[in-house]
Amino acid sequence: MGRKRIHLNPFQTIIIGFAVLILLGAILLLLPISSKSRIVTPFNQCLFTSVSAVCVTGLVVVDTATHWSVFGQVVILLLIQIGGLGVITAMAALTLLFGKKISLVQQTTMKEAVSANKMGGMARFTVFILVATLVIEAVGAIAMTPVFVIDFGARGVWLAIFHSVSAFCNAGFDILGSADRPFGSLTAYVGNPVINITVMLLILIGGIGFGTLKDILTHKWHIKRYSLQSKVVLITSSLLVWLPALFFFFAEYSYLPAKERVFASLFGAITPRTAGFNTVDLNSLSGTGRWLTVILMLIGGSPGSTAGGMKTTTFALIFANALSVFRKKNDTHLLRRRVDDQTVKAASTLFVVYIVLFTAGAAVISLSEGLPFETCMFETASAVGTVGLTLGITPELGIVSQIVLMLLMFIGRVGGLTLLYAALSNTNKNISKLPQESIAVG
Repeated sequence: MGRKRIHLNPFQTIIIGFAVLILLGAILLLLPISSKSRIVTPFNQCLFTSVSAVCVTGLVVVDTATHWSVFGQVVILLLIQIGGLGVITAMAALTLLFGKKISLVQQTTMKEAVSANKMGGMARFTVFILVATLVIEAVGAIAMTPVFVIDFGARGVWLAIFHSVSAFCNAGFDILGSADRPFGSLTAYVGNPVINITVMLLILIGGIGFGTLKDILTHKWHIKRYSLQSKVVLITSSLLVWLPALFFFFAEYSYLPAKERVFASLFGAITPRTAGFNTVDLNSLSGTGRWLTVILMLIGGSPGSTAGGMKTTTFALIFANALSVFRKKNDTHLLRRRVDDQTVKAASTLFVVYIVLFTAGAAVISLSEGLPFETCMFETASAVGTVGLTLGITPELGIVSQIVLMLLMFIGRVGGLTLLYAALSNTNKNISKLPQESIAVG
């Protein structure tokens, strides 16, 4: 008798692909050549770094600039690039580069990976994603090169490339730390217009989703021709930039000079969704500022993008559904369109999953480390939202807390619903219905 073949559904393929890449990255970082000291880095630190890079998060337990060698930094950058594009998209791109056709299974899997509305044209869409990524990252690197070269000499070219890829992929990894100032991120450039504008644009473009980006390039100013998803993404993203930026400007950064105050406010609104760079010390934020940042981190970017989080469309749908209930409407309406109930249920489920994950994770870390619950919630929101912002406690956490953050980063990148579908999609569906009964709410 022959062996029974194991058939993986698209969601299981996505999860396994990310897991294999993480393990490979950890093994490469384990090599002595990956560290500047040429000694073997503890496996938990290698695994944490690999998870953070593949899941484009940016939380680190060792400073990327001072601990890892150039080889180690290249490994991290490749993990960020593949993780940002998505393992399935990267595999499809390689298939096309070798002159082969994308199989039907690959197309089906990629449709789920990039949150596409239809399966047709996946080959062309893969080419678009690859070309758009390389062009945008190249332009970002070219823009930042003069600034970094002036400050760091020839090494500035590598810095520009690294930070351009990290920003577009919403990863938040930086290599600007030094022995006397580790984990510095972009704090030295809080008032630099070139670095600020370039990084912010890279984050925004990478976070709106390749489908929306294609809509913009195809239809340009003919907004009426955009898909409903693109319209929702652009409107929601704009509101989630400008409203928080106004709060940060008037309530948080009044101590900064005018130019730095403007840049810091915009950067503080953009980076939590979900880039992880920071230009000011996050410990200087008020309690309200921290909570606003937590909310932005949980919302994250948009479907089919390099960003994580529960997504802007989920956030918009939850509000639209609430508004429909307030108005006693049977259906959820969004921009003069009716949204099907299954999509609304998925958005509500995703919202609950993220809230449970980040609060439960914070509780475990708080109990394990004896740290304030609110501080731990900031770190877990950053992890599950694949952001990378930190109040500085992550490098000091024990093994149990590191495992919690790694699990949250992994779930945040592959998607909570992807994990549920991977586990439940092969189960038999019961078409019978249970008796219906009403209960009071509110």
